[in-house]
Amino acid sequence: MNQQPPKPTFSACPHDCPSTCALDVHFYPHGDVRRLNGAKDNDYTAGVICAKVARYPERLYHPERLLTPLRRTGKKGSGQFEEITWDAALDLIAEKFLAAEREFGAQSVWPYHYAGTMGLVQRDSIHRLRHAKKYSRQFDSFCTNMAWTGYVAGTGSLTGPDPREMAKSDQVIIWGTNPVATQVNVMTHAIAARKKRGARIIVVDVYQTETMKQADIGLILKPGTDAALACAIMHVLFRDGHADWDYLEKYTDCPKELEAHLQSRTPDWAAGITGLAVEQIEEVARLIGETKKTFFRLGYGFTRSRNGAVGMHAACSIAAITGSYQYEGGGAFHNNGGLFAFNKERVEAGSLADKSIRALDQSLIGRILTGDEAALMGGPPVKAMLIQNTNPVSVAPEQELVRQGFAREDLFTVVHEQFMTDTAKMADIVLPATQFLEHDDIYKGGGHQYFLLGPKAVEPPEGPRENIYVINEIARRVESDSHPGFDMSARDHIDWMLQNSGFGSLADLEANKWRDLQPDFETSHYLNGFGHADRKFHFRPDWGRSAAPNKPDGDTAFGPWESMPELPDQWDSIERADAQHPFRLVTSPARSFLNSSFTETESSKKKEQRPEVWLRPEEAAQYGIEDGAKVKMGNRRGVVTLHARHVETVAPGAVISEGIWPNSSFEDGRGINTLTGADPVAPYGGAAFHDTAVWVRAV
Repeated sequence: MNQQPPKPTFSACPHDCPSTCALDVHFYPHGDVRRLNGAKDNDYTAGVICAKVARYPERLYHPERLLTPLRRTGKKGSGQFEEITWDAALDLIAEKFLAAEREFGAQSVWPYHYAGTMGLVQRDSIHRLRHAKKYSRQFDSFCTNMAWTGYVAGTGSLTGPDPREMAKSDQVIIWGTNPVATQVNVMTHAIAARKKRGARIIVVDVYQTETMKQADIGLILKPGTDAALACAIMHVLFRDGHADWDYLEKYTDCPKELEAHLQSRTPDWAAGITGLAVEQIEEVARLIGETKKTFFRLGYGFTRSRNGAVGMHAACSIAAITGSYQYEGGGAFHNNGGLFAFNKERVEAGSLADKSIRALDQSLIGRILTGDEAALMGGPPVKAMLIQNTNPVSVAPEQELVRQGFAREDLFTVVHEQFMTDTAKMADIVLPATQFLEHDDIYKGGGHQYFLLGPKAVEPPEGPRENIYVINEIARRVESDSHPGFDMSARDHIDWMLQNSGFGSLADLEANKWRDLQPDFETSHYLNGFGHADRKFHFRPDWGRSAAPNKPDGDTAFGPWESMPELPDQWDSIERADAQHPFRLVTSPARSFLNSSFTETESSKKKEQRPEVWLRPEEAAQYGIEDGAKVKMGNRRGVVTLHARHVETVAPGAVISEGIWPNSSFEDGRGINTLTGADPVAPYGGAAFHDTAVWVRAV
């Protein structure tokens, strides 16, 4: 008799992407996962997911997946390990953590994590151990700081128009993001608007991305000059009578002052800064002015510059000039994180948090591990680490320092991972981790308004364990497991979180799979007022004092915030090119990788081929760089070796390197983040991953 496959089930994509796709999971007759599809009954995912996640069984059943705990036997980074039992590994971890605590204090232990999974239980339970033991806290600075700060500076709230309204727009402007590669559902809804309404798609970026190839109009501008473009567009809107003065007077703080300020921010002025033609700026400004139902979909990419918060604020200000928020399919949207008010006490043990304990900046990990006193915030050295859901030896900036820090023999490092990443290779103990289909969790959207259940779909192999198992077992061994969260399963955590957040129960969510939190039209479009106390959109941000997501405790701002412009303007704080460093590097996401995930799968490696730097042919010729040639690229932080590709559709003076390839993929073993800086960006921190001055030379 033919064996019937198990019935399809549902899940949610756990990866660091705003789409947080709803998934259908399909099986072979013998029970293995066959394929993942986008859930057609979720109207944001709408049946579409990226190719790399559709091919997830390739990752789930990968022959190089970690399956047993390992203990280092050779020099750090040598790859020499021996297999040990889970109990032996956990006992040794507890012994080393307690020893560090006795000699240097609890803050010498630093649990370090990020977004390898976006699950609220598996990702965030590390804080429960952190707070219970009074270990060093972590200031998150890899991703959102400049984008969220800039957006909230204007709107006062990390919410916005329903992103599904892109399908109802007459014009979609995709600014600083490449959704064909990074959040495919944006394209689903933008293309639907084109097909059904004849909507125009305009893309703003620093090179011709796959998204721009599908656009009606593409603007390729120099990195870090987005605010200049935004200001010139607003200048034209005021100049040509496209400003909605009734809306401005009712909903914004200082429109007359902004109009006067922008008098000199002409398209000619912006053309000299951005590298765009005056005619391009004039045309796009006119189209925005004439098309009230314009939806601005603002991404993260253009904010990862030292002036990123200013760029985001300027871009989202355009929608307030035209009053496009008043229309379905209009307004500016970045992220819906403000919708999700979960009670995570059992997961994170926030009641045990001590805010007097230092919050070490994750981007400064190289400086921290090499003893920089300022980065250590006056506290003890870091002597022990537990790392979950991130790969700092590949993804963190200032890689030369990161490598030196992890090479310390007096640093005890535990890495809980799915594959032998660059960070795992530097560990003393490596613990095998489950993948998302092998454990229970709950997820929230950033690019949409749903939270979704991701139930266990298959049993894991014998060796890997879920994150909360590791957290709970370490807590028991270091005698700090009195918080009730340490005795709860993932399903218990999900049920408690839902019931104590006013969202029903786990049983309710299992029956419905997800829940839509999008507010009504008037609230979503700020027609009842924006999120600031005065209920207005702020053209004049209070950069140094305003509360912002992810900022540390207190009102202390980072970086040169005093010089940030009072009104939207181009802010010259970027790492500028010079005679020694004539190019500006942008390290964009690759279509087949996601940060350093999927770099282990053969299909992804085959599609991406090798680490490259893309530059304009005429600029390559100035330095004798032939197409396909091996080159070195460097700056004061270090040097990497990769191959050149001539690409005509790159902004003048810019070079592009897509993807975070493993360090071993580079000839000299040094990855692309060797070149990026870790200096905290104004006003509330963050690493400027797309703001790097470099030289490029033929080998």
